[in-house]
Amino acid sequence: MAAIIMDGKALAAKWKDNIRTQVAALSQRPGLAVILVGNDPASRVYVTNKEKDCAQCGIYSEEFALPAEIGQQALLELIEELNRRPEIDGILCQLPLPKGYDYDEEQVLQAIDPRKDVDAFHPYNVGRIMIGDYTFLPCTPAGVMALLDEYGIDPAGKRCVVVGRSNIVGKPQAMLLLHRHGTVTICHSRTPDLGSVTREADILVSAVGKRNLITADMVKKGAAVIDVAMNRDENGKLCGDVDFAPVAEKAAYITPVPGGCGPMTRVMLLQNTLAAARAHGKA
Repeated sequence: MAAIIMDGKALAAKWKDNIRTQVAALSQRPGLAVILVGNDPASRVYVTNKEKDCAQCGIYSEEFALPAEIGQQALLELIEELNRRPEIDGILCQLPLPKGYDYDEEQVLQAIDPRKDVDAFHPYNVGRIMIGDYTFLPCTPAGVMALLDEYGIDPAGKRCVVVGRSNIVGKPQAMLLLHRHGTVTICHSRTPDLGSVTREADILVSAVGKRNLITADMVKKGAAVIDVAMNRDENGKLCGDVDFAPVAEKAAYITPVPGGCGPMTRVMLLQNTLAAARAHGKA
């Protein structure tokens, strides 16, 4: 029996409806500032989609499109200005920053006021996530947890394997599963015999960015397989880490690419912006 396809697009639409209702009830409109440095085509698409999402939910968004050569100091000065503006509740600086211009991404992320850090990348917010007392969650891991909840997949007592150890997805994803009482293993490029670990997983999350990394022989029968990655095949078609069709014959649940985690990542940015507005007194 083929796996149930976990429809992130449909779930994101439900979340947007709920967020729109909550935004309408606030005393003031939430505001999101989006900074885009350079002209990377993928980043441009992401930013445009985020602006559309904000418009659909009644969130004010302001874009700052800067030339690649603007420089670290000018970027930090803009962030400091946005930190001071009361109508801006969230600040997002689209990554990666352009190569060859000596940008320090870590310094840029740390310059954002933690109370406006709607990507949840600031060390203060990372620490809050570690202890389970947070205002914001990183958008992709939060979206994964929402998908699991929607399909009644409880991590408690289950073997959970996260493939990938990035600060943006892998590490916080492991933390969120641990907070929900999953028994969590993190795998990475130096994990020997990756399949021997992934075959133990009741919940398998792959966030590496390597096409067909996860094949059917690496998946436990009846597992929930969450594909966070975004790659392109030889024809330019979007795909993830998971060899979808064969794995879908073995898993109980699986996310598609596109249409799985991507829409939920975007909607969690809206949720974080709403949470920031409430924290700033726009209740």
